[in-house]
Amino acid sequence: MIVRAAFCGIAGLALAVAPALAKDPPLKVVPTVDLSRYAGVWYEIGRLPNRFQKKCAGDVTATYTVRPDGTVTVRNQCRRQDGEPIEAEGLARPVKGEPSSVLRVRFAPAFLSFLPFVWGDYRIMALADDYSHVLVGTSNRTYLWVLAREPQLPEPTLAKLLETAREQGFDVTGFQLTAHRPAT
Repeated sequence: MIVRAAFCGIAGLALAVAPALAKDPPLKVVPTVDLSRYAGVWYEIGRLPNRFQKKCAGDVTATYTVRPDGTVTVRNQCRRQDGEPIEAEGLARPVKGEPSSVLRVRFAPAFLSFLPFVWGDYRIMALADDYSHVLVGTSNRTYLWVLAREPQLPEPTLAKLLETAREQGFDVTGFQLTAHRPAT
């Protein structure tokens, strides 16, 4: 049974405060992202710990689907310690006046969309030319993810992405690698 988990339901709320609390210089983001190429399944390689993914023991994925109106359906999944899946669906939208690498994401119900605080910060700080891996963070340097098209990422690539995050003011000492079970 798929459980609509707090990890993603709260995600919009948790990330939403990020822009309001940001006191650091703006994050350097990639200048442009082709959302149609960005669409598809991404495996979480690792993240800074956060409360909305607290119940995720592994097998974390994010699936992005571009809609005709230019918004993106976001489907996050993970496996709890007991093996049960957790899933949440949200919506991402480009931010007017910002590069296409800056999005706002909402996991709260659609009827709350008019509330600015339900929209979380999502900034693409590094993206491989072939769209094979990405570094995503928030303006307040609290949330950070490394995602890839495969469940594993070469160590030198991960090290380079974490160095990019450090250079932008992230404390990556608590960065957690995500476990992925072999495909069956």
